[in-house]
Amino acid sequence: MRFVSMMFAAASCFSAAGPVAAAEPLAVEFAPVTPSDRGLTVRLTGTLAATETVDLGFRQGGRIREIAVAEGDDFQSGDVLGRIEPLQQKQSLNAAEAALAAAEATRALSAQSAQRAEALLARGVGTRADRDQADQALSAANAQTALARTALDQAQRAVDDTELIAPFDGVVTDRAAEVGQVVGPATTVLSLAANGGIEAVFLTPDLSKLADAIGTEVTFTTIEFDAPEMHGAVTEIAPLIDPATGSVRVRARVADAPADRNLLGAAVRGSISLPDDGGVFVPWTALTSVGGKPAVWIVQSDSTVELRPVDILRFDNDTVLLSAGVKAGEIAVGAGSQMLYPGRPVIDGNPE
Repeated sequence: MRFVSMMFAAASCFSAAGPVAAAEPLAVEFAPVTPSDRGLTVRLTGTLAATETVDLGFRQGGRIREIAVAEGDDFQSGDVLGRIEPLQQKQSLNAAEAALAAAEATRALSAQSAQRAEALLARGVGTRADRDQADQALSAANAQTALARTALDQAQRAVDDTELIAPFDGVVTDRAAEVGQVVGPATTVLSLAANGGIEAVFLTPDLSKLADAIGTEVTFTTIEFDAPEMHGAVTEIAPLIDPATGSVRVRARVADAPADRNLLGAAVRGSISLPDDGGVFVPWTALTSVGGKPAVWIVQSDSTVELRPVDILRFDNDTVLLSAGVKAGEIAVGAGSQMLYPGRPVIDGNPE
């Protein structure tokens, strides 16, 4: 960029001085203006993560009695991963069981009384009032039994909730609590990642045409250790820029991750190709300036040069992508452009 700035300054000086007659055509580098048909290759660096993750905690608070796994451990669906002290919950369960037993006993007695009242009324030695009173008592006993059964179910769930049950097959990615610690309801104790799906998570600048990269193939290579080259495709591009990083989050699913090693958290490189917005390429040595704005010298049909203002889309390693000012097929001046002025004749300094 320092060299380009010097070229800008030199070009401005020549422009200010005005054209000077040249005795002989100046030998310069002829650089054909080429169409942008190669697209933009975006190289990314990110980390591998599971496609399905969950932060697991107890449904109710308590003192942790046991944590059966550590970070990096594998587990199966249904495994008990941790427990809190269940004393209070079991006491509530015992009380609920006793309440249900009492309610069922009362219901049985009420049912016998209702049957007896109905039989007495049928023989003509009982009254309707006694029968109706017995039926009401039975109805109340049925309702009380239903309530007691519901309370027992709730007490049983509370006991069940003292255990952390694995929701899927996977691996522990983080352990956030220890035995003896008192935790609140839904406080994260373990972070889990499911087996069977790995994706790469990248952060990239907000580029034009980035939204068109969904489905684009990606090749992944690991950075910190040797692993087979992996392949996949872009599955998600965040619609908003992350205000903390000024970047866009890109996710790409890995299709052929090796099953014999744990790749979660591994750093990887990847690249995706984006279509260009149109435009043409010139070598960066062709870039100069006029009036403080970018410009390019163009060789006309009579072998003289013309300075044209241009609009820049982006800089690549050795070329500049222009969106306006020149057309594909024209000849730009590369090296030697600092000696030009409008109308000066030129020849190709490197004819084939």
